[in-house]
Amino acid sequence: MNTEELKYDAAGLIPCIIQDLETKNVLMLGYMNIEAINKTISEGRVTFFSRSRQRLWTKGETSGNFLSVVSLEADCDQDTLLISVNPEGPVCHTGSRTCFGPGQEETLAELESTIRDRKQNIQSGSYTSGLFEKGINAIAQKVGEEAVELIIEAKDHDDNKFLNEAADLLFHYLILLQARGFKLADIKNVLRKRKK
Repeated sequence: MNTEELKYDAAGLIPCIIQDLETKNVLMLGYMNIEAINKTISEGRVTFFSRSRQRLWTKGETSGNFLSVVSLEADCDQDTLLISVNPEGPVCHTGSRTCFGPGQEETLAELESTIRDRKQNIQSGSYTSGLFEKGINAIAQKVGEEAVELIIEAKDHDDNKFLNEAADLLFHYLILLQARGFKLADIKNVLRKRKK
């Protein structure tokens, strides 16, 4: 990308949309000048130009919640940037993954993040950490049990029990994916390839 050919506003800034690579959710909007773009490209982490502080600002420099760049592209008019990222934690100052409100994908991404943390940082008393300590056989068995319970509730007419069993199955399925070293995004990729 030739940063000199981009169309900056009168202040030398260009708006930049940040999008989560996995969920495709728009995480935030920031502004960049040519120096911020070049730093973002060279370091692989998103750097904005802070209009309030009038200086460069790398997202995560104080919180540790960096935005790792996957791709950076300009729109057809060369006056807006889209950066696809892997966020390293919450993006919004409120603690949310996005500045635009939670969605279904955010809930699943947060759950996956928590499960990954329980696997990497075993916590005493944590149900999820306990499953990882027991190993793949125990996790797979639990997924099977939850699947059977869901099937049983599907035949009854208690929607509340059915939904709770569905949530249990999804939760344990995500644990099984993590135990095997995969994420929900890997399953989505398989489904995309099957799409006809």
